[in-house]
Amino acid sequence: MGLLSILRNWLFGPPAAEPEPDAPPDRSDAPRQPPSVPDDSHRPRAKSLRVRLTPRRYRGSQRPHVRNIESSKPPYLFAFPTFGGVFLDLSQGGDPTRLEQFGLPKMTTPRDVADWLQIPLGHVAWLTYRFCDSNRPQTPSESHYHFHWSRKRSGGHRLIEAPKTRLREVQSKILREILDRVPAHPEAHGFVPGRSILTNAQPHIGQRFLVKFDLENFYPSVRYSRVVAIFRSMGYSREVAIWLARLTTSLVPTDLPTPGQRPSIALPYFGRHLPQGAPTSPALANLSALGLDIRLSGLARSYGMTYTRYADDLTFSGRGRSAGALREFLPLVQQIIKQERFRINKAKRRIVRNSQQMCVTGVVVNEKQNVSREDYDELKAILHNCVRQGPDSQNRYKVPNFAAHLRGRIAHVEQLNSARGARLLAEFQKIRWPS
Repeated sequence: MGLLSILRNWLFGPPAAEPEPDAPPDRSDAPRQPPSVPDDSHRPRAKSLRVRLTPRRYRGSQRPHVRNIESSKPPYLFAFPTFGGVFLDLSQGGDPTRLEQFGLPKMTTPRDVADWLQIPLGHVAWLTYRFCDSNRPQTPSESHYHFHWSRKRSGGHRLIEAPKTRLREVQSKILREILDRVPAHPEAHGFVPGRSILTNAQPHIGQRFLVKFDLENFYPSVRYSRVVAIFRSMGYSREVAIWLARLTTSLVPTDLPTPGQRPSIALPYFGRHLPQGAPTSPALANLSALGLDIRLSGLARSYGMTYTRYADDLTFSGRGRSAGALREFLPLVQQIIKQERFRINKAKRRIVRNSQQMCVTGVVVNEKQNVSREDYDELKAILHNCVRQGPDSQNRYKVPNFAAHLRGRIAHVEQLNSARGARLLAEFQKIRWPS
């Protein structure tokens, strides 16, 4: 052994052993097979190799890149100037073929957006805070949203941002004529026409275990830049994508009141984000999680598991053979979620075996879909007390139409268990409602 070989071994370790001639070549791009349990329990287990995931590479359109044209004058009304004082024509670079594929309205400039919305262009600019200092409302009265802090069951507060009448009409049109025409991932069941909590729970019926994740601050984590990219992927020019993104995202005012006068609670909401309460937010959130759904559903299949997502609730299930791979599987899920720019609420991560009650979005899935015993007993007690003491004694949260509220809860039980639903309905019909 020469001096160079000694130094190389000392610095980098001995060289790796050559593979045997008959050994199959290592295919790093081959799909990963779910691990199997060895037949011989006395046989020593091979050391598990650490799996490294590579981030999913986003590829833009294959059409030629269109260079933005610079000019000293605005190419159209309300064009955005650069820091150098020049204007860029961002109306180029759309994909009409993709717009036709989804049946979307064709728009290239802000004027086209205003004509499609059938409102003046200046009014559209006002809805995007174009006339406010720093393009942000300074007070709640200047904002186009009503703000309300709601307490979470698990602790903390959630900001509800309900758009005012004019902006809600604009967002509803964007939802009906643009977002509803772009399909979500097959495993996304929240706020998708034809899907519900029942379709989200059915694939997990009769499985051996459940693994449940919850995404933290799901709507606020979807930022303005990601919404612009969603509209760009539909085929719109950058200019139109910017205007549509501004109409569907929110900026909270600088002096927004917070519970207990704690400004730190509002930090996740100070950047432009999807507002929880806008009609367009669920559809945009589903589209923003498309990459997450693609990667997690593929990972689940490779381990012989099932994956579904309802809004921010991620659910995996599997049979006995997959249970032994959870130690390897869970870090991979967390890594994918982080790479897709979402955050896990670690306090809500759960692993549930079939010896316990397995519940997915409020539906029990141990052997068949059913309502949980706790929910059934609670509703049954409310109805019984309404018969004995009157409905006003049970309306603790001052629900405006308490009868319709109870009838809706009974209908939910009827979908899961018709016999229990019939018993609750018979009790409901005994209630004497005030005239």
